[in-house]
Amino acid sequence: MSDEEHHFESTDAGASKTYPQQAGTIRKNGYIVIKQRACKVVEVSTSKTGKHGHAKCHFVAIDIFNGKKLEDIVPSSHNCDVPHVNRTDYQLIDISEDGFVSLLTENGSTKDDLKLPTDDALYTQIENGFNEGKDLVVTVMSAMGEEQICALKDIGPK
Repeated sequence: MSDEEHHFESTDAGASKTYPQQAGTIRKNGYIVIKQRACKVVEVSTSKTGKHGHAKCHFVAIDIFNGKKLEDIVPSSHNCDVPHVNRTDYQLIDISEDGFVSLLTENGSTKDDLKLPTDDALYTQIENGFNEGKDLVVTVMSAMGEEQICALKDIGPK
């Protein structure tokens, strides 16, 4: 053994952004990682075993953050990465001029690093509700280090 000191870089609490799951067990409306993007599965088809012995799963999925359609073909016995997808509700406090929102967290602090959603209908609903002085709660979906507002609830006038 040497007397040298070893320094290790620490990462975030050891929590992985994905977990492995056998391709044959992933179903429609589940989640999958395709090309390093978190996606929701919209279609799964499985081929029969061929001369090389593996049934293949053909996944058609939509990126949960940008709405792009992605496809992948994986042997059904192999593992795929599945993203940890979390949804959190925050109360909307303010919308800045540059499109960033100020959200109230559970512990009473504010979260100011999210922009308004790119989805036009949701964007308009949030902006109109806020301008009318309604109490709004937004749902933020997070996966693989990305976050985006994905839903809105109106909890009545202020």
